[in-house]
Amino acid sequence: MKKDPMNKKPSRKIITFDWAIKTVLRDKANFDVLEGFLTALLARPITILDMLESESNRADEAAKYNRVDLLAKTEDGERILVEVQYLSETAYLKRLAYGTAKTIVEHLTLGEPYNNVKKVYSVSLLYFDISRDGDDYIYHGKTEFTGFHTHQPVTLKKSLVGEQVFVNETNVFPEYYLIPLKSFPDRVRDDLDQWVYAFKNNEVLDEFTAPGIGALKEKLDYLKMGEKEKREYDTFIDYARSAWGMIDSAKQEAKQEGKEEGMALGIEKGLEKGLKQGLEQGLEQGLEQGAHRKAMEIALVLKQQGLSPEQITKATGIPLSELSRI
Repeated sequence: MKKDPMNKKPSRKIITFDWAIKTVLRDKANFDVLEGFLTALLARPITILDMLESESNRADEAAKYNRVDLLAKTEDGERILVEVQYLSETAYLKRLAYGTAKTIVEHLTLGEPYNNVKKVYSVSLLYFDISRDGDDYIYHGKTEFTGFHTHQPVTLKKSLVGEQVFVNETNVFPEYYLIPLKSFPDRVRDDLDQWVYAFKNNEVLDEFTAPGIGALKEKLDYLKMGEKEKREYDTFIDYARSAWGMIDSAKQEAKQEGKEEGMALGIEKGLEKGLKQGLEQGLEQGLEQGAHRKAMEIALVLKQQGLSPEQITKATGIPLSELSRI
């Protein structure tokens, strides 16, 4: 199924996914919304058992509005970290790696066997571009072992990986899904695209039929919110957008200032280097001219003493053609 945005069909307006993460999706009665999305993404049935505490508390006010996250525990004990990120940041991928590692450590009791380590999925809904090529809107990263020479996937022995690891399908190492929503072309081809469309546009088209999408439409329906909830939601959106705008503006100003400072420094360094080179070249040229003049004076004295032109050239280094001018 493909969707032409120029010929839109009836739709239902829903609240933004970041607000949903902060509020309704933490309620067990609404787990089916997230289960539907994750089932479409991971291509296997996902049942959420509980919501866990994640490192959501922020010391930086800007970071609090730049990013919100939710940590779910599945029926088989796996952890799924879902976050919404509005602005890019330095070493973003390293922060994701840190977040998954921290989640693994925080949910393994001291002294507990390593066999109890649970797999972590990191799912990021992003409002900025991540690819130079812009050739896709969902990117998947994971750890795989292949033969160094054969380049073929290896089937690891169960005694090495343990009974609870799915070999060649999934493994215990974290997996990452990056979904830059702005890169989605609004052309719906499958169930997962229906979810991505909804997250990007904050609406669910009436024609959508993906499993769980009905729960998204009903439970995140803006019009079904009470007046107090609507006021809280609208205030959050206004404040958050203002915060994101100020952060983005500050980044742009810093980038421009850095560019201007870089240009000024470059000019300064260029002038400094030019003056230094000019001085060195001038000194070198002056020394050469002085030495040449002194050699000519010596040549004149030697000529007056009756030495031959060949002897004078050998003694002073002045060419025979220049001696004729003495």
